[in-house]
Amino acid sequence: MDQEVKGYSTVKLVRYIVCILLCFISIFPFFILIINSTLPSSKIVTGIKLLPGSNFMTNFKNLIEAGNKTSGVNVMQAMWHSLLITVPATILQIYFGSLTAYAVTAYKFKGRNFMWGFIYAIMMIPTQVSVVGFIKVCNLTHLYGTYWPLIIPAIAAPTTVYFMKQYMETGLSLEIIEAARIDGSKEFYTFNKIVLPLLKPAMATQAIFGFVASWNNLYIPSLVLGTERKKMTMPMFVAALKANDKERDWGQIYCGLFVTVLPLLVMYFILSKYIIAGVALGGVKE
Repeated sequence: MDQEVKGYSTVKLVRYIVCILLCFISIFPFFILIINSTLPSSKIVTGIKLLPGSNFMTNFKNLIEAGNKTSGVNVMQAMWHSLLITVPATILQIYFGSLTAYAVTAYKFKGRNFMWGFIYAIMMIPTQVSVVGFIKVCNLTHLYGTYWPLIIPAIAAPTTVYFMKQYMETGLSLEIIEAARIDGSKEFYTFNKIVLPLLKPAMATQAIFGFVASWNNLYIPSLVLGTERKKMTMPMFVAALKANDKERDWGQIYCGLFVTVLPLLVMYFILSKYIIAGVALGGVKE
């Protein structure tokens, strides 16, 4: 008995050590990012520093005044442009992804398996394969150079549909839906008022993933907004700062990266309570 307790304690200790190590590996890059945002460029290029400097306000001031390097767009305008794209894209992705997953889960209809197989197939196609056709569609619809091609496609997010369907299969009771139908509830009312509140943990998780992916997206916005530099997003803004090799200010660049990360942290802290609630709910067994 004592040997079993000792063995269990050893395994538990190893788990704690591994978790602490993984946590350190995850946090260390953010720590270096914050430290470098407070240092002048001359110190950053000499190696990794673990102590903060006093140059943050200077770097931030230079970041605000960097419009002449980025076609006249400053950091606040670039952040606003990213929010104009990311917020509606995330909302559309979560709502329509949940709606599609609900249709596949709650309804029995012909072609259901084909539909689900098609969603699986779309998940395996990388963005780079379809980008040429995507740009051609943007030109034909006269949406090239606007934000719409970066927002509307979020409606069809196969990874979100897959995740929400898996969650519904274990966390959504179809009996509740049947009871709502018997009481005369319309289908969209049932989905919006009954189903969506039950999906908050899954929606919060996917909202974080969707927000991060849309906010950090550089490839597609660079193609769609390539001729409209005044509409550049935050990743495009930071990339423009790095483009000038002769006048590259690393303190300014790291400060821009720090400002870029802030909305992601805010988004996580707002939605983390729903994720924790979902994990706790999933740990309860009947």
